[in-house]
Amino acid sequence: MSSESPSTSAGASAANAPAPVDFANTAVGYFRDLQTRICAAFERFEPTRRFEERNWQRPEGHRLQGGGWSRVMRGDVFEKVGVNVSHVWGALDPKFRGQIPGADQSDGRFVATGISLVAHMFNPYVPAVHANLRFLCTSRGWFGGGSDLTPTFPFDEDTAAFHSALRGACDSYRPDAYQEYKEWCDRYFYLPHRKEPRGVGGIFFDELASGNIEKDFRFVRAVGEAFLDVYPTLVARRKDTPFDEAAREKLFYKRGRYVEFNLVYDRGTRFGFGTDADPDAYLMSLPPIVKW
Repeated sequence: MSSESPSTSAGASAANAPAPVDFANTAVGYFRDLQTRICAAFERFEPTRRFEERNWQRPEGHRLQGGGWSRVMRGDVFEKVGVNVSHVWGALDPKFRGQIPGADQSDGRFVATGISLVAHMFNPYVPAVHANLRFLCTSRGWFGGGSDLTPTFPFDEDTAAFHSALRGACDSYRPDAYQEYKEWCDRYFYLPHRKEPRGVGGIFFDELASGNIEKDFRFVRAVGEAFLDVYPTLVARRKDTPFDEAAREKLFYKRGRYVEFNLVYDRGTRFGFGTDADPDAYLMSLPPIVKW
């Protein structure tokens, strides 16, 4: 599948956007490289299992074009982990345009690319994790994303290490970014119907467009590198922790909260439905075993 999208994909209004439409080609190059390196790092924990890749593409004549590269692994340490990259463009269904900033002004024309990762671990003492980075252009362009940790059994040192890595990425962008994006994450990854947070947080940001696209993109890359640096250290620290069936049972119920959030509140899932994307890609976040 070609990752090249025409510079006219988001319509004539793209000329007034704070970032050129074809910047998505630059972003997808980084996201695919990051995908490769994350998968290699995760495979080091699995002596016999490897990621299976499945590419998908919209057919000619479809109102949407492009596709994605989906990688999933089911192993002994990573019970299920997906690392997906997508690059799509075209016209949004009118009923979804109001949910995407700038889509009404671009007559629904858009270009989007991103990397999305969710890891569900076999050992209940290894925290589940989510990471997402994306670039989207309608009548204007912006970045979004972040990463958050969802342990069944939280450890203060793991939480501190995870937040410290993300703080370092934020501090490289601007001094107050970490506090702002941490609080945003706490608000976003919250289940109102349960009156509880999904996990121990991280950072979340959206509609990031400072006017300096290179500076914004450096920050996005810093978040990606921070994730790749810190999460494997947490896996290595906890993967051999002894556990019993009661601990696994608690893990299954914690995953239930994860499913509730992703199917009811998650923006990425809603965007997947709205762009007629590959369902196996945007529902990759669902765990293999879950209980309520």
